[in-house]
Amino acid sequence: MNFTRWSARLPRTQRRTAARSDRAARRPQTAAGGGSVPAARGERTDPSADGEPSPPGAPGTAPGGPPPAAVPTLDGLSVHDVLGEVPALVAVVYGPEHRIAYLNDAYADLFGHRTRGVPAGQALPELRELGLLPLMDQVLRSGTPRTVKARRVPAAPGPASAPGPAPEPETESAPGLAPGTEAEPEPAPTAAGRSRHGYYTFTCSPIEMAAPAPEPPVRVPHPVPAPAHDGAVPDAAVPVATVPEMPVPEMAAPVAAVPVAAAQTTATAPEDAPERVRGVLVFGADVTDQVEAAERLRAGERLQRQAAVTLQRSLLPQELEQPDDLRVAATYQPGGKDTAVGGDWYDVITLGAGRTALVIGDVMGRGVRAAAVMGQLRTAVRAYARLDLPPHEVLQLLDGLAAEIDPNQIATCVYAVHDPNESRLVYASAGHLPILVRDPDGTVRRAAEPTGPPLGTGGWLHTSGSVPLGPGSSAVLYTDGLVERRDKDIYDGVAALERVFAGATGTPQVMCDRLIRALGITAAHDDDVAVLVLQHPARTGHDAELFHNAALELLGGVEAAPRARAFASGVLASWRFPMELRDLGVLAASELVANSLQHGTPPMRLRLRRTDRRLIIEVTDGDDHLPRRRRAEPVDEAGRGISIVATIASSWGSRRTPGGGKAVWCEFALPAGDP
Repeated sequence: MNFTRWSARLPRTQRRTAARSDRAARRPQTAAGGGSVPAARGERTDPSADGEPSPPGAPGTAPGGPPPAAVPTLDGLSVHDVLGEVPALVAVVYGPEHRIAYLNDAYADLFGHRTRGVPAGQALPELRELGLLPLMDQVLRSGTPRTVKARRVPAAPGPASAPGPAPEPETESAPGLAPGTEAEPEPAPTAAGRSRHGYYTFTCSPIEMAAPAPEPPVRVPHPVPAPAHDGAVPDAAVPVATVPEMPVPEMAAPVAAVPVAAAQTTATAPEDAPERVRGVLVFGADVTDQVEAAERLRAGERLQRQAAVTLQRSLLPQELEQPDDLRVAATYQPGGKDTAVGGDWYDVITLGAGRTALVIGDVMGRGVRAAAVMGQLRTAVRAYARLDLPPHEVLQLLDGLAAEIDPNQIATCVYAVHDPNESRLVYASAGHLPILVRDPDGTVRRAAEPTGPPLGTGGWLHTSGSVPLGPGSSAVLYTDGLVERRDKDIYDGVAALERVFAGATGTPQVMCDRLIRALGITAAHDDDVAVLVLQHPARTGHDAELFHNAALELLGGVEAAPRARAFASGVLASWRFPMELRDLGVLAASELVANSLQHGTPPMRLRLRRTDRRLIIEVTDGDDHLPRRRRAEPVDEAGRGISIVATIASSWGSRRTPGGGKAVWCEFALPAGDP
C-alpha cells in the first residue's frame, strides 16, 4: 500500500515536523564535487535547518524572502497513525491461531471492539463467516497474498450479542509495540474511519512484527531469607524474577516482593534484535458502490435484453402457417446472456395453388438495430411473396431494400418455393448457407449454390436453382449460429449437421430439437440460432385418398372449352364433391380456360388438385401477360371472366412460370367434414 498520497491529509503530521527537522539536521551531509546526496523520497534537505542561508536562485525561495517551510513526511508516523485513519477495514493477527494484534477504527466501527491477544476464531467470527480464516492459514504457510472479491458483509449484531469478551483497558503489549510499554488508547472513530455494511474485497498479506512482550517481573507473596554474606554477590547485584502484585487470601493487603536468586540469569543477555513473529494483515476495501453499480448495470442489461428478445420474438411469426402438402416447424434461440440479440429470422408463406414459400435469414450484427432491420426485411419478404415472383426476383428486390434501410447493415437470406405439382424446391440464396435435403433413403445432399452476395451489397443479378423434394423427403434451412464455431471451419459444422440430419426422425419439431441438442447449442451459446425443418410426407391409405391431381392438355380451338367443362365435371364427381361445389368448380374451370383461349397462347393445360382442405383449379398457357380484374360495363361483351372467378372462389391469383408463360388459379375451401 502507498500511503504517501495521503500524507498531507493525515492528522498529527504537523506536530511531528519539528522532530523530523531535528533528525534532518543531525543527519550527516556528504558532498562530492560540490554536490550533495539527494534526500529520500518525500523529504527535502533544507539548508536553513542547519543555520545556513539558501543559495541564491534556489528553487522555492524568493530573493530576500524567508526560507521555505519544511516539507512534511511520513517518517514520524506510526503504524497506528496511518492505519487508524485508513477508511478501509484493517486487522492484524499473528501466530498460527491468528491472535488479534491490531484492529483499526474502521474495523471496530463495523464489527465492534475486540480484545487483543484472543484467537481470531473466537473473537472475530466474521472472518469465519466470510471464509477468510482458511485463506489466512494459506497465506501464513505460503507467504503469498490472497484476495477474495466482493464479499457481502451483513449488519453487525447488537452490543448484547457482540462476539468476544468485552473490551478492557489493556496493559499487555501487542506485537509491534516496544516491550514493557502499554498500547495507546484507541482513538474515537473519525469520519474517515467509519465503515458501512455492504460489499468488501479482502486481501490477506503476510507480515513480520515484533514478538509479544515477555512476562512482567515475578513478585512472591512471602519473604525469602537472604543468603549469608560470605563473599557472594551482594543482594543488590543479584537478578530477580518477579510476578505482578496479587492479593494473598485472608490478607488485607498485598505482600511486597523480595529478591530471589536466579543463577541461570547471571550472564548478561546480548543486545540482539528483538524476536520476530509472522502474522497476517487483513485489508478490506469497501466496494459496495462498485458492486451496486455493477448490479444496476446488469439489471439494466437484463431489461434491455428482455426488451430486445421480446422485440425480436414479436417480429418472428407467432405461429407458422401450415401448408396442405408440407409439415413445417421452426425454432429460434437467442445467443448468450447479453443485451445484444441477433437478427436471425424465418417465415413460412402460403402462396396459393398449393405452393409454399420458405424463408430464413440472418442480419449481421447484434442488438435492437439488427432486430429492427430483420423485422423490416421479413415484412418486405411477405409483401414480395404475394406477387408470386420467382425466388431470384424476390431477392433482387430485397437487395435494393436492404441498401435503403441501412447501407452499413448486411444480411444473408434463402428464399425457397415448394410446388407439390412439381415435387421440387426452387430457391435462391443471398450469401446464405446451403439447404440440406434428405431423401427417403436417408441420403443427405446439399443444394447446389447459385449463391449471390449478401443483401445490401447491390450490383448483382441473383439466379434461382432447384432441388427435388418429393414425398418422403425432408429439408432443413438454418443460420450460421447452428454450425459456426470459433475454432473450426464453418463447413466442418455443415458436415456435422449433415451427419446428424441423416439420422434425424420424427416430426419436424422433434427434428429441430434434436439438431439443436446434437450440435451442442445451449443457453450459453454465443450466437443466435434459427432452424426451419420441412417434410413432404409420403401419404398412404385413407390419407392418400384426400390428395389427388388431374390434368388435361388443351390444344386450342372451339372444342377446348367444352372438353375442359366435361373433364372438370367428371373429375369432381369422382372425387365425390357435393353437387354445389362441382357446379362452382366446373364454372371456374370454364371461365379460366376461356380467358386463356382469348388472351393466351399454346401450350395450354388445365389442372385440378384436391387436398384435405381445398380444391385448386389452375390453367397455364404460353403468354406471360398476367390478367387483372376489371369492372365490365353493361354493354361490354368481355371482361367478366376473372370477376366471376373472383366472386365464386375463396381466392384467386396469377404468376409467371419459370419457362415463360403464366398460370392463373383459384381455390375453393372444402366444407368441414367433407371426405
